[in-house]
Amino acid sequence: MFSTDKFIEDCIKAVTEGEEAVNEVVSQAMSDRTTIISALGKQEHAGIHLLFRSPSLTIINFTWAPYMNLMPHNHQMFSVVGIYSGREDNIFWQRTKTGIEASKAMSLGAGDVCVLDKTAIHSVLNPIGKRTGAIHVYGGNFFAPHEPRSEWDHETLLERPWDVERVKSIFQEAEERFTCSRH
Repeated sequence: MFSTDKFIEDCIKAVTEGEEAVNEVVSQAMSDRTTIISALGKQEHAGIHLLFRSPSLTIINFTWAPYMNLMPHNHQMFSVVGIYSGREDNIFWQRTKTGIEASKAMSLGAGDVCVLDKTAIHSVLNPIGKRTGAIHVYGGNFFAPHEPRSEWDHETLLERPWDVERVKSIFQEAEERFTCSRH
């Protein structure tokens, strides 16, 4: 049975062993999605819901609004993504001489887990008409990484410094669009 406190404790231990150990913890949690929803609550609003943060570990419960799209970005640390409800489509990008280009895609559904290495660049889309719930575990401080992070403009694919406030506003705007569309 999923317990937020136990999950955090297990991730704290696992992060010292690396991404595969964290992957095992997240995979085990995703095998019991019903209790995750009971423990974390129903996804009422899109957003970045912090569960734990330290210099070596960040755990976030992301709630993606329907049809929400987040620009290409990197993390500068490994991450393990577990989907407990809905769907998350990822496009993975690679650097080129002039910028970035799409290299592959992966669709994650409820119960799926994906490991992204430190060099990964990806964009995220919730392709369905309901909110998606995902736990993302990062091998570092997501909000203040050791190395500067980047994001890329959706349209031009021009690189710029990652801005957490811009990301938070994207979640808020996506939630507002969804809420307005329902009335």
